[in-house]
Amino acid sequence: MSSSTVNVLDIKEPKIRLLHLSWFAFFLTFVVWFNHAPMLASIKEAFDLSTQQVKALMILNVALTIPARVVVGMLVDRFGPRIIFSCLLVTGGAICCFFAFANSYEMIALLRFLMGFIGAGFVIGIRLVGEWFPARQVGLAEGVYGGWGNFGSAAAAMSLPTLALIYGGDDGWRYAIATTGVIAACYGVFFYWRARNTPKGSTYFKPKRSGGLVVTSKGDLYFYIAMCIPMYLALAVLTWKLSPANLGLLTDLAAMAIYVVLAVLFVFQVSQILRVNSDVLKGVPVPEVQRYEFKQVAILNVSYLVTFGSELAVVSMLPLFFMDTFDLSAVTAGMLASGFAFMNLVARPTGGFFSDKFGRRKSLSILVAGLAVGYLLLSQITSEWPIWLAVVATMCCSFFVQAGEGAVFAIVPLVKRSMTGQIAGMTGAYGNVGAVSFLTALSFVSDSGFFMIIAACAGVVFIAVQFMTEPRGHIAEYNDDGSVALIEVS
Repeated sequence: MSSSTVNVLDIKEPKIRLLHLSWFAFFLTFVVWFNHAPMLASIKEAFDLSTQQVKALMILNVALTIPARVVVGMLVDRFGPRIIFSCLLVTGGAICCFFAFANSYEMIALLRFLMGFIGAGFVIGIRLVGEWFPARQVGLAEGVYGGWGNFGSAAAAMSLPTLALIYGGDDGWRYAIATTGVIAACYGVFFYWRARNTPKGSTYFKPKRSGGLVVTSKGDLYFYIAMCIPMYLALAVLTWKLSPANLGLLTDLAAMAIYVVLAVLFVFQVSQILRVNSDVLKGVPVPEVQRYEFKQVAILNVSYLVTFGSELAVVSMLPLFFMDTFDLSAVTAGMLASGFAFMNLVARPTGGFFSDKFGRRKSLSILVAGLAVGYLLLSQITSEWPIWLAVVATMCCSFFVQAGEGAVFAIVPLVKRSMTGQIAGMTGAYGNVGAVSFLTALSFVSDSGFFMIIAACAGVVFIAVQFMTEPRGHIAEYNDDGSVALIEVS
């Protein structure tokens, strides 16, 4: 049995080299995805934008990520992570460069919308790392991949303003953003050269049908369709935010057209799900060795909704929360709030390690319970608290949130190997659904109420996790010759 530790310094090991190749690819996707954030002041000045237009850019930047993660998950399972990650980096880098030198608001808005596709890069590495690491190490390896790669957004925030100053002039921000695009595109070529889908001699299992997850019972089929609905509702909410009822950057006609498109896309997706599961609908029995429970996927979805979804939402509002609560400057509040994101470097790998070492369901249960308590604690923060105590409470809560993310993706590769990309894509999309849901709730309640809502959702998820089946023994996949391959998951 393999050890549950991973020596990330042992670059002579092929799987460790692959891990470093993967997390840095993910890191670059986040740098490119969020490279506009530290440059918003310059962008606002260059295009003479209103505050509402800036808010629209921020929404457009994440809008496409929800469907993109689902689509990219399917592509990864079908064509392999090596080619898909390379294409995503090259394409995303090109879009980034076009954005850097765009000359109208309409153009930067469109390109920022398209840039949301690169946010799906996370999904690719989940399948890739899962192929290279055994069950006793996969949680820690996925945690390193997710935690270190996710730091790309913070790296962009810290480095791009300085890079823009080095370039100098009114267009310094353009050259800084374009630089990240060039680096991403070049790395995409390098990644294709150096990465491999599986270790030498291993088989890359692909789903027999493309277009959706293949489930193993009628009940699971209806459950799967129901779990697709929140993703479309989140996109509808984003449309509402851009509509005349909110930011007013879409006309009523345009908003209605988007709602219709979302409805058509949902019907199309359901038709594809029914197509790939036609045997289940006909009552054709699924061999016992091929069965899995869709509830596993659903529980991972809602777990990521409350972990990563809350992280995205809290990171967006925390600086302003510190400013208003403790009457701090924007710079000081931003520095104190940044600790929430910095925990990713350690917390995600720790959550993955706990999952490997102490059990999947137990670890996820403890971490979700911890983040529920953490958010309840944050809801009690007032101006009477010492600032240092508020920061400590924030960091403690952040640890449980991000360790929970690591625990979620320690389980994803163990459900069904041939569909890991699709499972990761759906789970990742639910993280964005959570962010949209919590930020929408924030617009109607106080900061304290916002934290309490997240805590309540975490309580519900904690109950759901108790129904998750602990991965045991082996999962089965079919080789091309029809023989059965058993993959250890515990």
